[in-house]
Amino acid sequence: MKRRVVVTGLGAITPLGNDVNSFWDGVKAGKVGIGEITKFDTSDFKAKLAAEVKNFNPREYMDFKMAKRMEPFSQYAVAAAKEALSDAGIDMKKEDPFRVGVIVGSGVGSLQAMEREEHRMTDKGPSRVDPLLVPRMITNMAAGNISIATGARGKCTNVVTACASGTHCIGDAYRAIQYGDADVMIAGGAESAICPIGIAGFSSLTALSASEDSRRASIPFDKDRNGFVMGEGAGVVILEDLKHARNRGAHILAEVVGYGATADAYHITSPIPDGSGAARAMEDAMKEAGVTSDQIEYINAHGTSTHHNDLFETMAVKSAFGEDAYHVKMNSTKSMIGHLLGAAGGVEFIVCVKTILDGFIHQTMGTIQTDEELDLDYVIGAPIRQDVSYAMSNSLGFGGHNATLLIRRYNA
Repeated sequence: MKRRVVVTGLGAITPLGNDVNSFWDGVKAGKVGIGEITKFDTSDFKAKLAAEVKNFNPREYMDFKMAKRMEPFSQYAVAAAKEALSDAGIDMKKEDPFRVGVIVGSGVGSLQAMEREEHRMTDKGPSRVDPLLVPRMITNMAAGNISIATGARGKCTNVVTACASGTHCIGDAYRAIQYGDADVMIAGGAESAICPIGIAGFSSLTALSASEDSRRASIPFDKDRNGFVMGEGAGVVILEDLKHARNRGAHILAEVVGYGATADAYHITSPIPDGSGAARAMEDAMKEAGVTSDQIEYINAHGTSTHHNDLFETMAVKSAFGEDAYHVKMNSTKSMIGHLLGAAGGVEFIVCVKTILDGFIHQTMGTIQTDEELDLDYVIGAPIRQDVSYAMSNSLGFGGHNATLLIRRYNA
């Protein structure tokens, strides 16, 4: 029999705050963490805005030597993981380290490291390239550095599925516990790609918003949406076998009850127009949980603020939910913090847990008026106070990767 899996800890580094409480306070206050890019000169760039992490000091989370060997995405991952472990009250000295695993992904790793060392090689020759270039930039180093920092010695992997990475990582961690591979999993995503090549690459793809109004740049489902806003940060959670959590007297935040993962088999950047891939992921998550669509009160949408994503995700929800699609509340956290790429799913999972705990569904900020065919309840104009028993989180990644997690209020 599959084991029940619960959430016992949360950790976040975001454009709205560098811990879960400050992040969630910002969400509830309707703050927007988007502003002018400060990391480099954007004079020649179409996209001028991003959602940057602010006032992050890695030395608050790790020693100088360790921090120096990490790129920002790994630093964010370690910081969020340490907060999540602390929140869960897990003492690694009391755990079998081989029963504690890590699955934390990153969509692109460190573009900055590659960009920086390519310039160094061009200017000074190949012998001057940083010998730590490779271990700095590769995506699995978020998970590897968390393992080193925490002493977790169980399954340690990362899933790289572009913007669905964080959700797939949590889903795979859920499966690892369900089937007995681990008792505790540190799971989520981390990203930091606000650099010239990152912004230029997504701009050339016409994926980024060129708006210079921070309140109207990331506007999911709005008729005037014209691209996403790059964000950065990390969202890491602690998943735990229910029996293990009970035995140590853990404070249980929520329960993971369903996971769906599918492919569109259609296009490298666009979701399939009928939304069938994402719809099946949602259907599979609901089937595993043993619930019907009328029981789902809230969906945290992928909601990128791009034309295709928002339209096709809406179609997917209609396909999976039928008439119930018109009764479910649906919002996009990206309206506040931009698109965190591989970290998006981790942070949005945290939003789902906090929504269940607080009975608060945040507004899709900046969105004013939708297209005629975008006719669902996207929580526009004001947040909603409502009890939520079941929350769903969707992530869709370039390459046609779809992932859905279903979370419910914990009932002993």
